[in-house]
Amino acid sequence: MKMELKWLCGFSKIMVEVIVMLISVTPVFSQKIINLADYGVVSNSYQNASPAIVRAIKVAGGADSCIIRFPGGRVDIWPDGAERREYYISNATENDALSKEKTIGMLFENLSNITLEGNNTLLVYHGKMMLMAIDRCHNFKVKDLQFDFERPTMSEMKIVSKTKTEVVADVTRDSWYAIEKQNNHNKLIWYGEGWKTNNPFVIGYVPEKEMMYYTSWNPFAESNAIEISPFKIRFSGDFSGANFNEGDILTIRDPYRDEVGVFNNRSHNVTFENLKFYYIHGLGIVSQLSENIDINEVSVAPRPGSGRVIAAFADCFHFSGCYGSVTIEDCLASGSHDDPINVHGTYLRITSSDSDKVLLQFMHPQTWGFNAFDRGDSIEFVNHRTLIPFAIAVVKSSKMISKKEIELRLDRHVPLQIQQGDCVGNLSKSPSVVVKHNRFEHTNTRGLLITSTEKVLIEDNTFYRTGMHAILVADDCNSWFESGRVRDVLIRNNVFEDCGYNQMPDNYIISIAPENQKLVKGNYVHRNIRIENNVFNVYDAPLLKAKSTDGLVFSNNVINQTHFMNPGTKKLSVQLTDCKNVSILKNKFNTDWQPLLNIENMTRGQVKADVKNIELKAKIKAKNNY
Repeated sequence: MKMELKWLCGFSKIMVEVIVMLISVTPVFSQKIINLADYGVVSNSYQNASPAIVRAIKVAGGADSCIIRFPGGRVDIWPDGAERREYYISNATENDALSKEKTIGMLFENLSNITLEGNNTLLVYHGKMMLMAIDRCHNFKVKDLQFDFERPTMSEMKIVSKTKTEVVADVTRDSWYAIEKQNNHNKLIWYGEGWKTNNPFVIGYVPEKEMMYYTSWNPFAESNAIEISPFKIRFSGDFSGANFNEGDILTIRDPYRDEVGVFNNRSHNVTFENLKFYYIHGLGIVSQLSENIDINEVSVAPRPGSGRVIAAFADCFHFSGCYGSVTIEDCLASGSHDDPINVHGTYLRITSSDSDKVLLQFMHPQTWGFNAFDRGDSIEFVNHRTLIPFAIAVVKSSKMISKKEIELRLDRHVPLQIQQGDCVGNLSKSPSVVVKHNRFEHTNTRGLLITSTEKVLIEDNTFYRTGMHAILVADDCNSWFESGRVRDVLIRNNVFEDCGYNQMPDNYIISIAPENQKLVKGNYVHRNIRIENNVFNVYDAPLLKAKSTDGLVFSNNVINQTHFMNPGTKKLSVQLTDCKNVSILKNKFNTDWQPLLNIENMTRGQVKADVKNIELKAKIKAKNNY
């Protein structure tokens, strides 16, 4: 009997182990493999792969888990046969009556456990298209792909020679142009596959200094254009006031935002890995109301040998109303017409309230049309002048009343102290953020905009000659309506190289600049920001500007003087307004100038500084703006 029991126990143990093993391997055997070549995608054929890709994705919809394999080589994607959807996208929806329907190269809707295996396939898009949409998906990974356009919507040309009355320019080979007769003049126009540039917006690039600047197309628009030879144009006109020089490259686009690159909408656990974006039309990777996003080894930079300077029409990585975690690591952003990274929420203005209901309105003209709240979200009521919250609540229901209005029903009565212009922000739609081991370069604007109430780490990055502040921490209820009072930000071990040159005299490398119009004694918009162990290679004195911040540390940083360009007139290194608990300690200045600290609406006792060559100037207003 004992032998039988022992045998049964041993047999049972074996069976349990077998069952566990079978359970553990079941997902592998049930994972469907879809080879795009089996559905008609032919590499290096220059044929339109859109219909075949649509067929393959439909098959993936029937699988619990799926790998979609690309064939390698070049694959062309055209609007014909591609999916179309109406999307309203944060910071990318123009305020007009034109259609918001997008043409999407690859559309993934309501799918789970999907991996796109790129095999380093180069996807070449035609016309104006969204590269990809990941809409309400779960556990989605994109890896080993390259993206480009046959005709980028950014045109580029190099100034070969310039006088007051004539300019000769070499046009980049993939910038298509025509010369048309208009008003007795020969006008150069930029065109592409199904589009032309109607309102040229221009940013110049200086190759030898790797810096960018704003300029204007007006002198060219009013000139007479003649083609000297293919891709070489002579413009005759008035160039006496033009601010570009010989050798500069002008990058030209139509600023109308009609598409984005990748739209990651209301999805969960999305990973982008080892991707190369050689050109993106519109904002780059836009994540909206999505949770847990990892962006690893992603490059937004022109294709080697293309001769291009710009890879991104606007931002490279944009996050609006996301939550959970956002990680951007080992990435490159090189050549963008706007900020490489922007992380923010959205304030909506209160237009009316009654009992437990409040009616909200989108205010920025490029952000509207989507429901920014879910049942169970925690919200805060914010004074639009002070940016200080005065009440919180939980959303019981949220519904769109119109494309620009949302009605919330709350778990309590709406606060009585609402004033005209006050806003509501979504506390639940704010992610923790890690930005690590990245390089940001060739942008006319900022390097990183961050407004999130969760923990933020910015570490081991290189900010190379960003035209404006390398890092901006804002928060506003009156202009862009981008929300997020920071509570825990650590900026450490970064290198800042000659940033801010377009903002003189306000060319601070790091700017903490909430747009509060009124200061409230004892209340601060931002809190707990540490800037430690960084290297600032700078041509000018301004380093840090901060306003309305409680708990600010600037310590153990090394500041080296460069001769990148002539310094400006402002000699302040640190400007503080209405801050407290500030420490400026153990920084090493290898500069000709003596660093100067200026404080306003503060007392000397609110700042600790141990560097003797910092001159402290306290400017306490006779009448506080409280």
